[in-house]
Amino acid sequence: MNSVARSDHIAAAIPARVATQTRNQTRPQYAIFCLIALCILSLPLVNPWVRGDGVGYYAYVRSLLIDHDFRFEKDWLAANPSFAQGRVVSGHVQPDQYSSTGYIKNHFSVGPAILWAPFLAAVHGAVLVVNFFGARVLPDGYSRPYLITMAVSTALYGFVGLLLAFDIARSYVEERWAFLATLGIWFASSLPVYMYFNPSWSHAHSAFAVALFLWYWNRTRNRRTFLQWVSLGLVAGLMMNVYYPNAILLLVPALEAVVDYLRVIKNASHASGSVLNLLRKHTLFVVIMALALMPTFVTRRIIFGASLESGYPPIRTWSWTSPKLISVLFSTDHGMLLWTPILIPAIVGLLFFQRRDHLFGAGLLISTLVFYYFIASYPDWDGISSFGNRFFVSITPIFVVGLSAILELSSHWSKRLGRNIAAAGCAVGLLVLWNCGLMFQWSSHMVPARGPISFSAMVRNQFSTVPQGIHGYMQAYLFKRKMLMQEIEKRDLDQLRRGRD
Repeated sequence: MNSVARSDHIAAAIPARVATQTRNQTRPQYAIFCLIALCILSLPLVNPWVRGDGVGYYAYVRSLLIDHDFRFEKDWLAANPSFAQGRVVSGHVQPDQYSSTGYIKNHFSVGPAILWAPFLAAVHGAVLVVNFFGARVLPDGYSRPYLITMAVSTALYGFVGLLLAFDIARSYVEERWAFLATLGIWFASSLPVYMYFNPSWSHAHSAFAVALFLWYWNRTRNRRTFLQWVSLGLVAGLMMNVYYPNAILLLVPALEAVVDYLRVIKNASHASGSVLNLLRKHTLFVVIMALALMPTFVTRRIIFGASLESGYPPIRTWSWTSPKLISVLFSTDHGMLLWTPILIPAIVGLLFFQRRDHLFGAGLLISTLVFYYFIASYPDWDGISSFGNRFFVSITPIFVVGLSAILELSSHWSKRLGRNIAAAGCAVGLLVLWNCGLMFQWSSHMVPARGPISFSAMVRNQFSTVPQGIHGYMQAYLFKRKMLMQEIEKRDLDQLRRGRD
């Protein structure tokens, strides 16, 4: 693209972004300091356990680091009872758990293990060193140093994802609204369950990877160098290694590419050379992304015998012509908007965000709609054991951007800024309290972890049982966590047995 066309592209795409970003960056970074302080204060909430789907995710890094292979028998045998049920009988992994290659059918993605690996490798080295000097720490990947490291690193990845989402949002809106939106999505969505309570699952990592991709794409747009195209390809590959549906976010750079090609073609005098230049950059991006996906291709090849075999239900069996569009949003069986209502204004805000940046706004909105259709077509659209609809945790940064846009828009409805901030803060605070009460009900199995819940009973609990029981629950969570987790696992098993009866 020639310099004139490029300048026109910048002027058309990001006029509000540049002004807002400059204004926000000239102010003291109090919001970032507050977010970091909140992250540090929240670390006691991290729950160092491997459970459910987390068994499969954690198995990659533990097995490779400790056993130096991808045979996951030890991980399946050490799994929590509700995961092991039906998979392990009388101390033996069941034959149906093995693929044709002789490996356990671990269909979970390898990306979270990639993100954990640097931290766990360092801890493993430290464990070996202290054991050499006489300590007795089991170097098996399941002793406390390993699990604490896994849990803390997951929380940190989730936080960095929020910080990146905040940075994206504040480049378009006033920092106060980006800050409030970040707090709202942090504590009033499904994210905290998978950032703290179930850290061995992939969702906090996925939110981080998507945030990193969108942040880097947005930061380098319109001036991307050769090395930046390489970096963007690496980040895109990581994003999909962590969670396969994240490939949908590639619609954002795809839309950018379409706009760029149309612009250079319109400028006929330089079209040929500019198109070839764009094509070289996009080819480089795709090649690097494919190389970055090698961990997924290699592990799929080892485990299933085919690089493109995911281990999930085949795409042809999905409900493409009859997706559960309403249920995904409003079902008592983990409907996204029913369980986490803060996402309602966040989604509405995406419509208004396009006023700030037509290209980016359209990319985020289209990606969200396609992601929604994709999940609604999935056979297990409800997430089975899920707080809210956990699949949408991946697009946390999009929700932060949308919520910040609607919050800023609401500030224009009155001339009294202080009143608007207070009202918005109270609204977000009430949604956070509601979410905390629901998380308490879900984690303690006051409402079932699987299947539909009684909405009326849940609401009654929020105003009666939750205020009475949450203090004791938090005391047990902070100071008697092992016993509490055993009780939670027992309740989960009881509900599974009742579901079969």
